[in-house]
This record gives sequence, structure tokens and C-alpha cells, in this order.
Amino acid sequence: MNVKNHKVILCVDDEAAGLSVRKAVLESQGYRVLIANNGRDALAIFSAEAVDLVILDYAMPEMDGQVVAERMKRLRADVPIVMLSAYVNLPSETMALVDRCLTKGEPTPVLLGTITNLLQEQKPGSTSMR
Repeated sequence: MNVKNHKVILCVDDEAAGLSVRKAVLESQGYRVLIANNGRDALAIFSAEAVDLVILDYAMPEMDGQVVAERMKRLRADVPIVMLSAYVNLPSETMALVDRCLTKGEPTPVLLGTITNLLQEQKPGSTSMR
């Protein structure tokens, strides 16, 4: 059985097109994908679901990725967060909150490899909400 089938990824981005492409790519790889187009919805989903990894946009209206990452880490510090942004020089405070940072222009295999590596680094059973 494919281990990926048990992994849940929350994708957060205010750009609908990018969000739907990432969702399709990740689902084609066997992941269960939840989506949110703003920080408020992302935090609600993160609190309610057994999320294994978060892919988070930095620049969003109302609540940017740094605020979302900070709140998520307070709730469940063990869940890896990949900051995905069009910006290349994010604030050091943001970088300290996330496990990896990728630019939106990175090829899909880079994103998939990053996800695989972060999920493999997780301790078994570390997602306590299951």
C-alpha cells in the first residue's frame, strides 16, 4: 500500500489557479489534499483535521503566511510547513517558523521531493490528532 495515501496536505494560497494546480499534482501523487484560500480558513482546517504537512503562501490579504505559520506552530509544532512564495527574500522571522521555503517558480519535482523528505523526517505517530 502506498504510504502517501495516508498523508494529508493542507495547501493555502489566495491565488485560485495555483491552488488548484498544486491540488491536482499532489492528488495525482496519492496525497489527500485540503485547500484554503486565506489564513482564517487555513487555521480552521488545521485545527479540525489531522494535517501531516502544510504548503503555505506568504503574501495573502488579511493574514500573511508568517502569522498563519506562527499560529499553526503554536497549535502543533510537529507539523512541517513549506512556505511557497513568489518573494525570494522573506523576513528572517518567517524563515524561523517554517521547515522549508521554496519559490513559486520551482519545478514540481522540487516541491514533491521537499514534501517527501519532510514527511520522512517526521517521527511515526507525531500527528497526534489521528
